[in-house]
Amino acid sequence: MTELHEPAAFRTALRTWLDENDLTPPPGEDSLDAHQAQHLRVLKALWDAGWMRYGWPESAGGLGGPDILRAIVGEEIVGRRLDHPGPYSMLEVLTPTMIDYARPELAAEMVPKLLSGQESWCQGFSEPGAGSDLASLTTRAEQRGDTWVINGQKVWTSFAQYATRCVLLTRTGGPDTPAHQSITAFFVDLDTPGISVRPLRTMHDVDEFCEVYFDDVVVDESRMLGKPGDGWQLAMDLLPYERSTCFWQRIAYLYSRFDALVDEVKRQGQAIDAEMGDAYLALHTLRCRSRATQHRLAEGQKLGPDTSIDKVLLAGAEQQLFDTVRNLLPGVIELDDTEWRTEYLYSRAATIYGGTGEVQRNIIARRLLDLGKE
Repeated sequence: MTELHEPAAFRTALRTWLDENDLTPPPGEDSLDAHQAQHLRVLKALWDAGWMRYGWPESAGGLGGPDILRAIVGEEIVGRRLDHPGPYSMLEVLTPTMIDYARPELAAEMVPKLLSGQESWCQGFSEPGAGSDLASLTTRAEQRGDTWVINGQKVWTSFAQYATRCVLLTRTGGPDTPAHQSITAFFVDLDTPGISVRPLRTMHDVDEFCEVYFDDVVVDESRMLGKPGDGWQLAMDLLPYERSTCFWQRIAYLYSRFDALVDEVKRQGQAIDAEMGDAYLALHTLRCRSRATQHRLAEGQKLGPDTSIDKVLLAGAEQQLFDTVRNLLPGVIELDDTEWRTEYLYSRAATIYGGTGEVQRNIIARRLLDLGKE
């Protein structure tokens, strides 16, 4: 193991590099377009300097080393607010999926394009009638020789308007095939004829989410991820990554917002009260839980339903933080067009995105506590 494969030395060297290389976003640029441009700029700089390659296998263009090195990079980048947690998190959600399920030559070709900022990808899972219940998805792929023809609709697809490619779940089995065994995943180029992307404007006034329509979209069988019917297992393997390393990045972001709240409260001459202490305790509890998850991942353990605990804690901590903002900065959420308002509104969805709080608690009850179905 080289010196930079040791986490403490890696973090120290990365911090030194970041101090010497200014990746601060341009001032006054706060649009989604600007965030995307900054995201690609940061990835290119990190890739060119080698930092983005640590923790990924050499077979996919990486430099090896434990997975926890990736968590350190994300924590430093997002915690310093050099990149937003949303677009950055797609690296941790989709890259392991490509490495585990794509043909090795496809992964070797595509993964460096994502990690180096040459292109962005999106995740086509949720549908209007299949959000947290992926087993009921209806987007269909039918085989025609060496190709598959896809028809259907996805929704809540983050950053699809910027994406070059999509990891897509479809239904391929017949009417007698069990739901979980009839889902197949594809890696689809979004410039393929028949695909249309429509951004959705949400109440927090950011069109981060999109509807994506597939109308007789032809995909070569070489773009299948795994085998027919492997889509459900792919999704189950993907979700723990969504709730592990990329959560670590979001926690760093939430800590940065907590620090900003402390500064604002002090600027207004208020005292740091018990409510802020409760918000900090929620963040710290989440961080402790997530730290244990990062180390299990780094040790090569397979993550599973236990990451639902991380998701419940994240949703609770995020909403509690921005509830505290609303209580301690009267009127800033309701009356002022500031970053606080956007983040407060976005936090309302924390108990929905990535699997609802109810679904997560059911998973904990059934699969961890063995309490039965009801």
